[in-house]
Amino acid sequence: MNKKQRFEYVLNYFATHQPVAETELRYHDPYQLLVAVILSAQCTDKRVNQITPAFFERFPEPDSLAAASHEEVYALIKSCSYPNNKSRNLVGMANTLINEFGGVVPEEVNELVKLPGVGRKTANVIASVVYQKPALAVDTHVFRVAARIGLTTNAKTPLETEKQLLKYIPEHQVAIAHHWLILHGRYVCKARTPLCGLCPLTGACKYYKKLQKKGLVAGDEGTPGKPAIKK
Repeated sequence: MNKKQRFEYVLNYFATHQPVAETELRYHDPYQLLVAVILSAQCTDKRVNQITPAFFERFPEPDSLAAASHEEVYALIKSCSYPNNKSRNLVGMANTLINEFGGVVPEEVNELVKLPGVGRKTANVIASVVYQKPALAVDTHVFRVAARIGLTTNAKTPLETEKQLLKYIPEHQVAIAHHWLILHGRYVCKARTPLCGLCPLTGACKYYKKLQKKGLVAGDEGTPGKPAIKK
């Protein structure tokens, strides 16, 4: 199976069996999603969703957040990872959003990354989820899953992974492919204990083939739900 065929296999499976895939972060407008994604860095979506209701009640729009102190924000987000840095970035983001963009979350990645706390991954999430741009955010799940399956080759950075994926994913599927890969990594292709025995993509997966050669798995490739890991 060459790389083009591998991409077709993976994308066709997801398009057929998971036609709807979206972020698990809860939000109601671009500002709320931007805050949630900044908070989600090295933090679970579940934790972020526990934090944001009280946060948005206190800071419902960029203006109120821009006027907040570091201490006020910290008190509301202290249960997430790196609350000191994130509280400063959130206040800085709100001020930049007001002063440079009139309080409107920008559409373009090169503008989004001007906001404090917003790197390329966060910018791509906003561009794709809010504005339906063909932008592909690479987090740890996407990076791992793409490498394991063999969608990427020797990619050392998220940007290298992004560039390799964009070569083969059709433009109309880029935004949803981000969610497909994240959710697959979160619930099936886990970092420490990948559930290969439950994975429907083993027929295209290089990682699985390596396990087969080592005699660590058994069973038919690509058979959804069929136990494959040897007991």
